[in-house]
Amino acid sequence: PGSDTAPAYREVGVSRGDLALTILSTGVVQPRNRLEIKPPIAGRAEQVLVQEGQSVAKGQILAWMSSTERAALIDAARARGPEELKRWEELYRATPVLAPISGTVILRSVEPGQTFTGNDAVFVMSDRLTVNAQVDETDIAQVKLGQRATIVIDAYPDRPIEATVAQIAYDAKTVQNVTIYEIDVLPREIPPFLRSGMTASVTFHVASRPGVLLVPSAAVRQRDGRAYVLVPAGKPGAPPSEQEIRTGASGEGRVEIVSGLEEGQTVLVADVRLDSSSAGAAGGNPLMPFGQRPRSSGQSQQSRQPRQ
Repeated sequence: PGSDTAPAYREVGVSRGDLALTILSTGVVQPRNRLEIKPPIAGRAEQVLVQEGQSVAKGQILAWMSSTERAALIDAARARGPEELKRWEELYRATPVLAPISGTVILRSVEPGQTFTGNDAVFVMSDRLTVNAQVDETDIAQVKLGQRATIVIDAYPDRPIEATVAQIAYDAKTVQNVTIYEIDVLPREIPPFLRSGMTASVTFHVASRPGVLLVPSAAVRQRDGRAYVLVPAGKPGAPPSEQEIRTGASGEGRVEIVSGLEEGQTVLVADVRLDSSSAGAAGGNPLMPFGQRPRSSGQSQQSRQPRQ
């Protein structure tokens, strides 16, 4: 309070570059088709031939099982000796458990010698893993089928996965008072480290603006429905002046300049201070940071900053 210290600024040049328009979302890895395999009858597992994570073909034998009656006969024959056991095993053969689809075994819940009922899922299979992403209703219009996306698994942040949008839900859901739509994002190739249940960040690549004028978002301010930047004054020691501009798309912490600035021109970015008492000290009607204009202004950007 009462400080005459002038606001601190740093100079930033207006440059030309490519602007990628993206939407950020979170998601969970899950099977596209999850299939539980239950035995036709109750009994006991004799052999289990596959492991979790193993890829299998349709019709491949996953395990051999005995019915409750066969298990009792085999146990009795085993007590009489190996010849009697071999004879009964040839007369009363075990029942195979077959893979109904080609895919990956994502759960094995039975071991040799374990008994089970007809209601127990002894295996769970998936034809392919996908990422189920949640997108805000205000962004859903920018997501299209077949659109390019990038998946980053939280556990493997340095190994991004290229993907495409495979399905967009028609029915909305409400999560923490926010209306969202679920989108299935299909990886182009399934990496070996991908597991069902992993959390991920998904970037939807909406569009690209090549060769446009760009300034940092922090340099652009909003007031009364108009956009401004601060430019250095022509005289040493004079305060910076406002220059009205027209903005276009925004993303990646940068804003497209449609008019009002030229390449190579210098704009000022205020250093961020934690002392809120200095807000609005120079002028009494502070400019609002870009992207935080009042709802009553009625003016919208061509592309919003993605929600975090």
